Amino acid sequence: MSKENETSMMDFTLLGLFSGIRNIDFIICTILIVYIVAITGNTILVLLLTLDPQLHTPMYFLLSQLSLMDNSLITTTVPKMLTNFFSGTTTISYIGCAVQVYFYISLIGSECILLTLMAYDRYVAICNPLRYMIIMNSRVCLQMAIVSWVGGAINSLVQTSYCMHFPLCGPREIHHFFCEVQAVLKLSCEDTSVYEKVVSVMGIVFLLIPFGLIITSYTLIFLSVHHIHSPKGRNKAFATCSSHLMVVVFYFGPTMVTYMTPSALHSSEQDQGLSVFYTILTPMLNPLIYSLRNKDVKEALIKIIYKA
Repeated sequence: MSKENETSMMDFTLLGLFSGIRNIDFIICTILIVYIVAITGNTILVLLLTLDPQLHTPMYFLLSQLSLMDNSLITTTVPKMLTNFFSGTTTISYIGCAVQVYFYISLIGSECILLTLMAYDRYVAICNPLRYMIIMNSRVCLQMAIVSWVGGAINSLVQTSYCMHFPLCGPREIHHFFCEVQAVLKLSCEDTSVYEKVVSVMGIVFLLIPFGLIITSYTLIFLSVHHIHSPKGRNKAFATCSSHLMVVVFYFGPTMVTYMTPSALHSSEQDQGLSVFYTILTPMLNPLIYSLRNKDVKEALIKIIYKA
């Protein structure tokens, strides 16, 4: 078989979520509900943060960007999975697969950058409150958002171009519910060890370093909060950080296990389970975490409901 034939734009077969498992109908219906809740929750949160002037602060501006990324991330994978399941098909075109790989890598990278910048925002707010609005002015916030989106997009453009150029052999069966980069690489008939090392390096740049910066920010925050004598002041400081910390743990935990540990240590099923967590469940949980644990957001929601 020639390389021209091997790399031709043929369809791929997505074997789906936990292929062969019983009660898959229940799991798919649950994911459909999760998808609807995630899209609705993040959309409402973005509208609240846009419409309520009291929420026009740096923290909530960055939160609105996180909600937009969450909606984009879950929409990259779930609609195609649901369409295939309910239509009884399993295929995805070469172009469609490349698009999924691109947006998946782009949004994963963008969220890592944004969560790091959100930690810096909390650091400035608590450790340097008098200069907070000077440091975190509207221009800086806009630059943070642009850096997050563009940084992930550029990284993804390079990685997607490199990943999709490998010649493919044998049946084009992807053992996943979407075109995840490592699952696609397993179809290559060339040695991909060099690219896998590149993926590891990118994991350090977009996962390990940001996570280290987040830990550093919160270490400095906790040291600063420790010197606050007022229990009310300490509780308020912890309250503003707890939601973000929960999101960081939910997002970075499974992502780092997937991309920062040798692939031989986890099976395809385990990779799928981790992917479900950070690409489907976390986008649903984020708006719930920020709305249920945030007094300002709850008050803004109640105000909008009463006006309606």
